Amino acid sequence: MVSGLKAFVLTKHAMFQMQRRGISYDVIAQVCRNPEQQWPAEGNRMILQSRIPMGTPPKTYLVRVIVDLHTEPPEVVTVYRTSKISKYWRNS
Repeated sequence: MVSGLKAFVLTKHAMFQMQRRGISYDVIAQVCRNPEQQWPAEGNRMILQSRIPMGTPPKTYLVRVIVDLHTEPPEVVTVYRTSKISKYWRNS
């Protein structure tokens, strides 16, 4: 587990998805640096996620950032947001 990423880079795919889905770099940085939840994914990847208010009027979305920890600095592979928070939120 990681406590939060101080440094990371975005892959071209992540930048494309960020732009396509209307997610700012600042939101990605916020999730990477201080995720509300995180757990391991396939391979050396980690899922980081936080509930973030977005839009006007603000609506809370779950922003999920998938990070490859095998590289230095870690690479953000993709990012997306969903309104289906309960589908992905882990209550443990």
